[in-house]
Amino acid sequence: MSLDNTKGKPLTENADPLSEIGVLDDIRLLGLALKTLVHDYFQLAGLEAQRAGRSLVTMLIAGVMFALLLNLAWLGLVVVAILAMIENGIALSSAILLAVAGNLLLVLLCSMLVRYKSRYLKFPALLRSLKSNPES
Repeated sequence: MSLDNTKGKPLTENADPLSEIGVLDDIRLLGLALKTLVHDYFQLAGLEAQRAGRSLVTMLIAGVMFALLLNLAWLGLVVVAILAMIENGIALSSAILLAVAGNLLLVLLCSMLVRYKSRYLKFPALLRSLKSNPES
């Protein structure tokens, strides 16, 4: 005959050890399992936040590099256009002035596009649908 470690009672061959565990022990075990589960979820959330932070930094660096490379490519195209104008008999100062004017025209077009599209940032369709219209 052996002793049950949880209550100090002797175990018989026919006794089921699980049936002798009380409701309070079940609650304690459930609480311990819940605590472990919550701890694991918080640990997983922390690791995921770390990975998300690293990914964000990588994306920002790649975005900056993308913008720099795109600017360099644009400058290369402008220089080629200026050299082509010079080869066709246009004075250097006039070629540079035309390149600047072309860039300013593109800036104006882009700013108009941004201004036009910015009205959708206010969720106009949603706001119209939320307004009460008793006349309809």
